[in-house]
Amino acid sequence: MSEVRGEQVGPHWLYLGDCLELMPRIGMVDHIVTDPPYEAVMHQARSEGGRRMRRDGHAELAAVDFSDVEDLRAAVVVQAGMLCFGWVILFCTPEGVARWADEINGSDIRYKRACVWVKPDAAPQFNGQGPAMGAEMFVCAWAGSGHSRWNAGGKRGVYTHLTNPSDRDGRHPTEKPWRLMAEILNDFTGGGHIVLDPFMGTGATGIAAIRTGRRFIGIEQNPAYFEAALERMRAAHAQADLFLDPTPAAPQPLRLDLEI
Repeated sequence: MSEVRGEQVGPHWLYLGDCLELMPRIGMVDHIVTDPPYEAVMHQARSEGGRRMRRDGHAELAAVDFSDVEDLRAAVVVQAGMLCFGWVILFCTPEGVARWADEINGSDIRYKRACVWVKPDAAPQFNGQGPAMGAEMFVCAWAGSGHSRWNAGGKRGVYTHLTNPSDRDGRHPTEKPWRLMAEILNDFTGGGHIVLDPFMGTGATGIAAIRTGRRFIGIEQNPAYFEAALERMRAAHAQADLFLDPTPAAPQPLRLDLEI
């Protein structure tokens, strides 16, 4: 077991360490909402990076500096089935949907559907040799008992958000906009629910959790990303009263078996 560091931000916990080592030591959570590394093919393309594309002065997309998901997928699904009561939401490329679905369908959790994140400001295909990537996917699986439940009725699984809003932090190469993550949390989770993100990055899901009244546990193994997430979470928590319902349900204490 590698050394683990834990930091508390209000009712939220952030851990620096390997998620596959830490997930078995965390108590049950309501939902898992996470953005694992890319599939190998897309990962290789994004690893090249370095091209300047923005003209508005905001953060460029950086090169990917972590390993692909191929050797992690099976273990993530197993752990999700062991510690989650509700939804398991996993971002992936379009090419990765079937791979996640195959892994989930062979497990104790139930594959439900793939949803799409439409990116109106996605970069064009600069070499002109084919269509550009204008969307990203996330797969939805139910780890709970009985019928799956969410808050959005018959809503279609299409989410439209800018990749590069003006407040994009820019320190993580595959950063998700917090507004996208907030919409997902509002649709799939309830107020006060515990949301685990085992691939936390720089904390977009944690910020969304703060701003929607959820509780958050994040795990990140890259020290630089962990520090960025901690900084952003502290700032969001300091402003939480600006975003939350003035009379939210009283949160229950986190049930953490993890000792550090």
